[in-house]
Amino acid sequence: MGVVPPMALVFWRWVAAFAIVSAVAWRHVRKDRAELIRRWPTVLALAATGVASFGALLYVGLQRTTALNTLVVQAAIPPLIMLFAWLFLRERTTRWQVGGVAVSLLGVLVVLSRGRPWDLLHLGLNAGDAVVLFGVVLYAVYSLILRRRPQVHPMSLLWATFGAAILLLAPFYAAELIAGRHMTLNAPTLLGVAYVAIFPSFLAYLFFNRGVELIGAARASQYLHLQPVFGAVLAVLLLGEAFHLFHAAGLALIGAGILLSSWRPKGLERNPLRYNRISLKAL
Repeated sequence: MGVVPPMALVFWRWVAAFAIVSAVAWRHVRKDRAELIRRWPTVLALAATGVASFGALLYVGLQRTTALNTLVVQAAIPPLIMLFAWLFLRERTTRWQVGGVAVSLLGVLVVLSRGRPWDLLHLGLNAGDAVVLFGVVLYAVYSLILRRRPQVHPMSLLWATFGAAILLLAPFYAAELIAGRHMTLNAPTLLGVAYVAIFPSFLAYLFFNRGVELIGAARASQYLHLQPVFGAVLAVLLLGEAFHLFHAAGLALIGAGILLSSWRPKGLERNPLRYNRISLKAL
């Protein structure tokens, strides 16, 4: 904040990610070009909801709210996806999935509140939180649209959605430049843009898209509840912060919630290695 304006970060994030995926996807894109053109409305919808808008709204919202508030609002993504999948796609939601999301959501709140979830009742909300919430809703919509994704190679889909997102973001980035907000060019900012381009953009979207394809939006989205736990662990390892009992309790609850949502006492797959074989075949 104060060094990299929000639109500059989100624009150059996707430009760099687009360059990375272009280097490895060009053969697949050439093969899938006709299908991508035919399904351009779906590609544009994916780019608008989950690629361009989510990151932009998150960064804009963080200008006016705290990281804690933002994480709490983002914890609503899995319940929203489950609700939308039931309402619009008629995906069957079991009591195990609902219970699992509830348990993992409690684990998130335990971590974010440092073991005092009731303190979140006094959390002050502001305009920045509303912006982030709008982005969260759009990301839930993105996760559902993925179920109707064009049947192309995963790299082709990334290439198309990243490219479309750049075109959608360009006018907003230009407006930010005209307003006199420029990114400071130095090693830390360039490394920061490189980080968000490689890990939260290229790799994370590649894996999440494949996860939704394999197990559905509701189950895949629940793993987003691990974000604050990973953040806490990284804070311990990289920033020297202490690991507390509430971290362990939150991790246990989130893990239990994910396992609970995956539990299928009836109609269990006859071959539990089915998904593993699908993943290996895809690779």
